Amino acid sequence: MIKAAVLGSPISHSLSPLLHSTAYAQMGLKASYEAIEVKADTLAQFMGERDETWTGFSLTMPLKEEAIAYADHVDDLAKRINSANTLYRKAGQWHATSTDVIGFTNALKMHNVEVKGHVVILGAGATARAAAAACDNSSTQITVINRSLARVQAMSDAVIESELSFLNWDDLSVLADADLVISTAPAGVTDSIDLPAKTSAPYFEALYKPWPTPASSLWASRGGSVIDGLDLLIHQALAQIAIFSGTAFDSALMYAKLREVGLAALK
Repeated sequence: MIKAAVLGSPISHSLSPLLHSTAYAQMGLKASYEAIEVKADTLAQFMGERDETWTGFSLTMPLKEEAIAYADHVDDLAKRINSANTLYRKAGQWHATSTDVIGFTNALKMHNVEVKGHVVILGAGATARAAAAACDNSSTQITVINRSLARVQAMSDAVIESELSFLNWDDLSVLADADLVISTAPAGVTDSIDLPAKTSAPYFEALYKPWPTPASSLWASRGGSVIDGLDLLIHQALAQIAIFSGTAFDSALMYAKLREVGLAALK
């Protein structure tokens, strides 16, 4: 039996229990998956109190960096972005990985977005580092808009091939030159930012509630296509579901089902 949960704070709003439970039911697997409030700096204590019946955990903020320190084994991708959104038990030990990177990659592919040219990322936290790693290749230039120099080194570690630069929030004119914009900023931060008068670039917003955000609506009204955060949530969840279940499934059909239930829950 699969026994798993999503951990973070705040966590009551999470759609992950709905998505995971729906997927396991579709696969005919016995499973339980819940949302558990776990505050910053308490992940190790929480994990130490779990017994061996637990299969794994999905992690959201503020625990993605703590998971790196806790796990017995951390894969190279999670080390690179200093962020793990997945803990799973294997041979009695905890392994950490990130499915956020493949979540971004597969969502962009599904919307036929070719990652090249100038990519602008709003924010510089764990989700932003996953986005940067997903867009990192020899044909991209990545500009990160952030408020603090404290995250520059971690973001730099996440990017290997692309030309990387940093700007502050006073330099948003760069959006007019972007071939792709990804916002990982918290709710409300982008509500009043200056956007290009006209654009054809895709805008990927990591938020999914409330939706649409003011920025995504304005971006669409000015000609750009928009990808919502529900797509990111589903695609990263599909990778976690594969890890937790150890079972192959049709990802396209499962995506369609999870998108359906996710949209219904957000109405």
